[in-house]
Amino acid sequence: MATEKTLADAFHETLKDVYYAEKQSVKALKKSAKAAEAQELKDAFTKHGEESAEQVERLVQVFEIIGKTPRAKTCEAMQGITSEMEEDLEDFAGTDAADQVLIGCAQAVEHYEIARYGLLKTWAEKLGYTDAVPLLEQTLEEEKATDALLSEIADGLSYGDTEKPAAKRKSA
Repeated sequence: MATEKTLADAFHETLKDVYYAEKQSVKALKKSAKAAEAQELKDAFTKHGEESAEQVERLVQVFEIIGKTPRAKTCEAMQGITSEMEEDLEDFAGTDAADQVLIGCAQAVEHYEIARYGLLKTWAEKLGYTDAVPLLEQTLEEEKATDALLSEIADGLSYGDTEKPAAKRKSA
């Protein structure tokens, strides 16, 4: 007879998933920092890469809090997002849209991580993992701040000439 799965099991599985995702994020941010043209974007990717390395360490602490060995489980969502990023880097490299596309890819990662950390924080509260809650909250807030910063950078970046693409122009 199969053992019934619990919320603690779901927490542990999700933790392994996000541990994998965060490690992949560190690699993707290094690649993005190299590919970015705008210095402000390079700096944002570099800073968040360092932050993400600290987030990996926080996840190790969460594993310890729940009495589990830190172990990653392949995250299909992160693999899909990073695969799409690779394609976009290749397709848009050297174009006026390259930095905007990089921001879009990075925000896809951030939104995934925001969803996962929010979920883990809520579950940690329900499960009584009180020492894990502030660690997950800190990471969640960093992910939200990075997402907001990327939006701010995207808004501030110029795009080629200042005229809108033909499909967006108002007819005279």
